[in-house]
Amino acid sequence: MIFITALRKEILELARTYRLLVAAIVLIFFGLTSPLMAKYMREFIGILPNTGGIDLTSIIPPPTTMDAVTQYIKNMSQFGIFLALLFGMGSVAQEKERGTAAMMLVKPMPRSMFILAKFAGLALLFAATLLVAGLACYYYTYLLFEALDVGAWLALNGLLLLQILVYVAATILCSTLLRTQIAAGGAAFGFMLVLAIFGAIPGWAKYFPGELTNWGMRLMAGDLQASWTALTIAVLIIVVSLAAAILAFRKQEL
Repeated sequence: MIFITALRKEILELARTYRLLVAAIVLIFFGLTSPLMAKYMREFIGILPNTGGIDLTSIIPPPTTMDAVTQYIKNMSQFGIFLALLFGMGSVAQEKERGTAAMMLVKPMPRSMFILAKFAGLALLFAATLLVAGLACYYYTYLLFEALDVGAWLALNGLLLLQILVYVAATILCSTLLRTQIAAGGAAFGFMLVLAIFGAIPGWAKYFPGELTNWGMRLMAGDLQASWTALTIAVLIIVVSLAAAILAFRKQEL
């Protein structure tokens, strides 16, 4: 009951601060436009001036269904992670600054519920907006190219959500440890860079959350090769980040 009350408070806060609206606009927009960009990028490049007399469309292959999927994955990963950092960096730090965290904990509310409700609220936000964005992309891909495999498409979006939640959990940890949301945002951005750097090392990429989108791409192409190690590590990062945030928050004076 306490957790449900805290979760309702988080959802209401996400709506009142327009974070839900921003996430919906950004992700649904790119869900709609990803297949359009893949379909008409060749024509757009063909009308660009100053190409030195070279017909660029002759060297660009015709668009395919996988181009639409690739564009969708790229957009959802980039903007989903950016929004995760943006929304998560003030989740705890801002409430400590304003004093609202102390007011909530007087109710009384366990500090673990406070942190978990933050994560659950953002998880529901991204799950809902990604669902609508995925449906929009699926529909336009069907209109412009062909129908996608429903099972593989659902799996892909589930993996995208898990990748985003890794950064949600890590940013909540940073927001708990640091005093200001700017500092938390900087630390979370640094965490993102570290994962990106290590994920770019040959032979290491398969162990990091970025591999989840590669797994999703393979599923869409009909390749059933799984990346269970990357999935396990992603879940561990989430669990460890939330556990560390709870432990740190319990020791803090509000």
